[in-house]
Amino acid sequence: MSFFKISDPVAARRLFLGRSGNLVLSGAAVALLAGNDALAAKAGGSTAGDVQILNTAIGAELEAIAAYQLGAESGLLTKPVLDLAITFQGHHKEHVALLSNTVEKLGGKAVIAKKSYDFPADQLKSQRDVLKFAAQLEQGAVSAYLGAVPLFGNRDLAKAAASILGDEAMHWAILRQAIGEVPVPSAFMS
Repeated sequence: MSFFKISDPVAARRLFLGRSGNLVLSGAAVALLAGNDALAAKAGGSTAGDVQILNTAIGAELEAIAAYQLGAESGLLTKPVLDLAITFQGHHKEHVALLSNTVEKLGGKAVIAKKSYDFPADQLKSQRDVLKFAAQLEQGAVSAYLGAVPLFGNRDLAKAAASILGDEAMHWAILRQAIGEVPVPSAFMS
């Protein structure tokens, strides 16, 4: 499957999540991600499933970090675009740190980065190609978090998941703008 031909949000979500299927964060996990241990306790504590889901998210974030590294090292990005890529990569690194800490709080062991990822490096021939690749990964993240938000009955938990969604949506919009596409293609996200 080419990274440059993913227009279906479900396919983009699968790309973001790799082989995991769906991103479903428990209320406790999202509360912990938001830094609210007390809210996590009210949400019902943690389970081994939460650790597995969080590790899936960590894996996706590590993949994003590697993808931005590929773009940064490609020699195809102009200075302002390179700076933007490094900034977004930094956001993903912050996500990994927080997610990993959360896994440890839940008594688990966080996954680590793969030695290599199967990126379409041979298809990245221009700055636009690199940005399209990054935009499609971010679109997958938006789709995944959008699927998670409505699963929460507690408003605070939904708000925490929506905060993560908001970050990914900003990345996606900025990358779309950078490649000359309408940054917000519709009034609703899917």
